[in-house]
Amino acid sequence: MPKGIYKVPVPINEPVKQYASGSPERKELQAMLKTLRSKQLDIPMYIGSKEVRSNNKIRLAPPHDHKHTLGYFHKSDKKHIEQAITAALAAKEDWANLAWEHRAAIFLKAADLIAGPYRAKLNAATMLGQSKNAFQAEIDSACEIIDFLRFNVSYMQEIYADQPISSPGVWNRLEWRPLEGFVYALTPFNLQLLQVIYQRAVQ
Repeated sequence: MPKGIYKVPVPINEPVKQYASGSPERKELQAMLKTLRSKQLDIPMYIGSKEVRSNNKIRLAPPHDHKHTLGYFHKSDKKHIEQAITAALAAKEDWANLAWEHRAAIFLKAADLIAGPYRAKLNAATMLGQSKNAFQAEIDSACEIIDFLRFNVSYMQEIYADQPISSPGVWNRLEWRPLEGFVYALTPFNLQLLQVIYQRAVQ
């Protein structure tokens, strides 16, 4: 068993790339846009560790170019939702028993991958899927999710470190319980969905 009181790297906001004319990031993004537009993707659901396909495929097109087909995604139904709930509950115990620093490492590694080799692919997909320009995609998808992962790892450490005061002869300790049940999340794109939920909640 590892011994130590670990501190995660101090998070800072991910620097925003400018995509100036002739810049390496602009050339990489342009190449990725060309690649993604040149193929039609078959997009399955991921339930647990399995790719799941349904008989109900929905065509995907850029909002700014309805005639172009990016691919097809497999629409879920009640059966798939139940499978996802079962898979989430089955994974819960192993994830909850994983040491916090190992869980943190997974999220930090994901942030590094998005900041590095997957950045152009994520931004190109956002530009095609949501009709955003390069700068909007950079801020709204890449930088936002990188910051989300890194800062929330830091917040987790802060929460775990928040312990009650102890009186003489007593050592009070607080152990944080994991989330009970599961979280069910639906696309579309991150904040747009939250805005819809908020608008309906305040009506």
